Amino acid sequence: MMDRTKYLYLAGTVVLAAAPAVLNTYWVDVLNNVGMYAILGLSLNLIVGHAGLFNLGHAAFYAIGAYTAAILNSHFHIPVLWLLPLSALTAGLFALMIARPIIHLRGDYLCIVTIGVGEIVRIALINNVFGITGGANGIFGIDRPQIFGWVIRRPQEFYYLIWLFLMVTVFLFQRLENSRFGRALNYLREDETAAEGSGIHTAHYKLMAFVIGAAWAGMVGNIFAAKMTIISPESFSFWESVLMFTLVILGGSGSIPGVLLGALLIIGLPELFRGFANARMAIFGVAMVAMMIFRTGGILPARPRTYRLPQPAAAVEAKP
Repeated sequence: MMDRTKYLYLAGTVVLAAAPAVLNTYWVDVLNNVGMYAILGLSLNLIVGHAGLFNLGHAAFYAIGAYTAAILNSHFHIPVLWLLPLSALTAGLFALMIARPIIHLRGDYLCIVTIGVGEIVRIALINNVFGITGGANGIFGIDRPQIFGWVIRRPQEFYYLIWLFLMVTVFLFQRLENSRFGRALNYLREDETAAEGSGIHTAHYKLMAFVIGAAWAGMVGNIFAAKMTIISPESFSFWESVLMFTLVILGGSGSIPGVLLGALLIIGLPELFRGFANARMAIFGVAMVAMMIFRTGGILPARPRTYRLPQPAAAVEAKP
């Protein structure tokens, strides 16, 4: 018999599936943005929430995935969705290259370095690195994605692509969280010294979390490029990294439902109050300060893990 949680998931799936039929194009596009930022938030959550690494340059990996798809599609006309694995690989390799020498840094020091990495990538794109990024104007004429010959053009069609990708991401990241890898990251976040003393190769797990999160952000960049058909360096500014970091911390660091809620609050809610758009930074600042004081774990924090110790054989045999 299905429990209450399964009923809630089923009801949520039905509501999401029916949303494009009852909402206008504008609100469907808002939900598309919520979905993309939710995936970006989940990819960053693996780094920040599970591994405990402060990363404020996540937009760099998002940009690399987008530019990989844009360059190869515009020059060689390779279908955009075929480039999803390559966008992930490029962003992951870049993360591996930059994270390996800095992974030993902690707290504010790592945060400052990742800010610098994000700005270096953005400035390199503006300066038309290797003559293929288009400079400040970016890259135009990116093809729309196709599935079995069907060209995805309308926001309603992108909605199902993005939210299907989000559901797959939630499923995979939930499995990852409950795996041996996820448990090791949990130990690492709670007490790195104790984790290392227990035999966990902390540098290896940190690096793997960084690479997986970056690769996933690269795939979101691919979908973003196909959706917009034009990208420029200004789409991947430091502000984008701040948005991702904010929705993870505000929703609940280390919590998948918290990240989803954070994406809805940070990306979707401001559209209901467009009159306060100029005060967005102030509102975010106040919200972050309030969360740090009154609810340090976020709105929906991760539940503490519980483990059952194996019972001695004698105790099991003694039970009637």
